[in-house]
Amino acid sequence: MFNRESRAQPRVESLIGASVRVHGDVDFAGGLHIDGHVSGAVRAQGAGESTVSVGESGVIEGGVVATHVVVNGLVRGDVRATGKVVLGPSARVIGNVQYGVIESAAGAQITGTLTQAKG
Repeated sequence: MFNRESRAQPRVESLIGASVRVHGDVDFAGGLHIDGHVSGAVRAQGAGESTVSVGESGVIEGGVVATHVVVNGLVRGDVRATGKVVLGPSARVIGNVQYGVIESAAGAQITGTLTQAKG
């Protein structure tokens, strides 16, 4: 009947493609998917639900702040999510992870501390 996948997530409104390199911070609202390379922080703006997803070829060299974060690529920086953090089998996080709920697949790597967000 109902499963965790049936909960609505913000749709992807912005995409950083595999051939794109961004030098600087990225501020967004809603959903953002990254297959390219971001050298800077990635931050959700506003009070609404937000999701950052990092594809297998995606790289973020900076912190990530959003309601939900899905990592299948590389994040070199701290991850803060008040909602859910999902780490896929090819995920690598070099930094601390603060989460509301965390889901990690076998093979995911974290070099840092895991802390559940208080709230």
